[in-house]
Amino acid sequence: MNLQDQLGALESSLDTLLRTAAASDLTSAEPAEQASPTNVASPGEPPALRDAREPADSTDSAAPAEPPALNEPPTLVVSRPERDAIEMTIAGKTVKLSPEGVSELIEELSNVRASMSAEQPMGVAPGWRFAATKNPLMATQKYPNGDRLLLMRHGGHGWVPFTLSPNMVIELYAMLTKK
Repeated sequence: MNLQDQLGALESSLDTLLRTAAASDLTSAEPAEQASPTNVASPGEPPALRDAREPADSTDSAAPAEPPALNEPPTLVVSRPERDAIEMTIAGKTVKLSPEGVSELIEELSNVRASMSAEQPMGVAPGWRFAATKNPLMATQKYPNGDRLLLMRHGGHGWVPFTLSPNMVIELYAMLTKK
């Protein structure tokens, strides 16, 4: 699936989630047995987002989230009820993601973020929190034009790809070997 397909699938999935969350206040009086549009799979939808639409077991949450007022936009609440899962709540609708679902969501969001016109800050913000991976697995590939693909495996982000020009490879080597 190319980036445009991924963007379309993610936007469609997020739109569905937001519409469902916004409509939850209006449909809260409907019987629970009635089919919900959130249980219908969209073609090309990433499995993590499709799985995210499945309601989490209500016994997993300590306290139900309050739906927002009718005039307020839905807010996102993320919690970690157990070591290998997170729960995301939008407008009172909670979904539970496994490690695989979290990885897929991170990948989809990073692809979308990379295509946005507002770039990431050029410098590291003071107080920025991060989880570093010591001695990550790495892979490389050389392109015919001399560029190199460097893939590094981060514990939280997974495989993170970087394309480096020959000059950047030299600069990276100098930075890593500088005393």
